[in-house]
Amino acid sequence: MSDKTLLIGDIGGTNARFALAGAECPEFRDAMTLKCADYASADDAIRHYLSEISAAAPDVICLAVAGPVIGRTVQVTNNHWTLNAVDIAADFGIDAVRLLNDFEAVAYSIPYLREEDLESIGLPEHKPLPSDRFNVAILGPGTGLGAGGLIRRGQTLVPIVGEGGHIGFAPKSQVQVEILNALRTKFDRVSAERLVSGSGLENIYWALTLIHGEQRVQMSAADVFANSGEGGDPRAIEAAHMFFELLGQVAGDLALVLGAENGVYIAGGISKRYPELLQHGGFRNAFDNKGRHRAYMERIPASLIIHDEPGLLGAAYCALELSSD
Repeated sequence: MSDKTLLIGDIGGTNARFALAGAECPEFRDAMTLKCADYASADDAIRHYLSEISAAAPDVICLAVAGPVIGRTVQVTNNHWTLNAVDIAADFGIDAVRLLNDFEAVAYSIPYLREEDLESIGLPEHKPLPSDRFNVAILGPGTGLGAGGLIRRGQTLVPIVGEGGHIGFAPKSQVQVEILNALRTKFDRVSAERLVSGSGLENIYWALTLIHGEQRVQMSAADVFANSGEGGDPRAIEAAHMFFELLGQVAGDLALVLGAENGVYIAGGISKRYPELLQHGGFRNAFDNKGRHRAYMERIPASLIIHDEPGLLGAAYCALELSSD
C-alpha cells in the first residue's frame, strides 16, 4: 500500500487544489492550487499537477467537488467543469476513482482536526468530540455556500450530503425583508447562497443601497470587506455585519435540522479571512436566536476551521479507505 500513488483534490468554483494522500493515515503532501479557468477539464489539471511534482501515475483518485454528485457525475456548480468517475477511471487506466461533494470531504475531516485547527466562535468553547457518538454540522461561504453534516455511531462515520446552501432565504427582521424584496427583482428564487457567499455579499450591498435610495458604484465582495472597517463606507460596514449575521442565522437553522448538538463548524475562505467580523459581529446572537429553542442553541459550540485544507484532509481519509478496498 505504501507504494501506491493516492491522488486527491478539492475542486471549487474558482480553484482546484490537488495533493498526494498518505498511505497510512489521513494526511497529504505536495499540495498545489490551480485556477479552474486555466484548464479545459479536471483531467487536464490533474495531468499538469502530476507533471509539476513529477509524481507516478495515480493508483487511486479521490476528488471532492463543489456540486451535487448524481450517479458518478458532478457538474461543478460555479464553473465549466463536468467530472465523470467512469471517464476519469478510463482516462487514467484505473478502477479506484471516487467523486464526493466538497462538504462531504470537509465533514470527513472533522474527527482529524487538531485543537490548533479550530477557533471557538463565542461561547460555549469548542471541546473534543466524543469517540463513540456525535452529530455535527458544517457550513462554509466561499464562491458558493456549502453545507453538510457528519454522524459517528461507534466506528462508523456517516456524512450527510446535500445542497443545504440552496435552501430558501428566511428573513428575520424588517431590513432583511426589504433585502429579500430587493433581490426578488433580480432572481426568480432567493436562496441562502444568494446572500451568504462572495457574490451574496455583493447582493447585500446592492440591496442596501437600493433600500437607502442611494446611487453608488457596485462593489466587489473584496472591496466591501476592505471598506467595512472603522471610518469606512457606511453601507459596506452595514453589509459586512449583515453578512455574518445571516451566516449565523443559516448555521443555526442547519444545526436545528441536523440535530448538531456536538457542534457547528464554519469553513470556507471568507470566514478565515475576516475572523474579527465573525467573532464580534452578529453571528453568535443570530445563531442562538431560535425562539423557543434558544437554550438548546446556546449549548452548541460553533467553531471556525482554520486548517488550510480541510477538504483535502477529508479526501485523504476517503482515498485511504478506497485504497484498502
